[in-house]
Amino acid sequence: MDFLTFKSFISIETLIVFYYMGAIVMPIGLFLSLAWFIQKFSLVKNSLEQGKKQLWSRLTGLQKFKTLLFLIAIFLFMELFWRMLFEFLIAYMQIRDALVTFP
Repeated sequence: MDFLTFKSFISIETLIVFYYMGAIVMPIGLFLSLAWFIQKFSLVKNSLEQGKKQLWSRLTGLQKFKTLLFLIAIFLFMELFWRMLFEFLIAYMQIRDALVTFP
């Protein structure tokens, strides 16, 4: 009952499980969902192919490299933010536990 009334928090182990689910499962699931969506709708597939063909034909090799590097950096910053969010939540729960058990 304490869990349902928020008098006790979920454990740190549960947060760690959710972190890994979000860090590994979400990007893979998003990629697979996007691939399915593109294959399911021909208008989206055709538009994506035409746009990609026009964009990549106009970019130089250095611009293509910078674009890919930028997308990789965005992904890494997203993963870093996800990690920092869960570190904050874990630290918050440890601080709360220390304050609650403080005599």
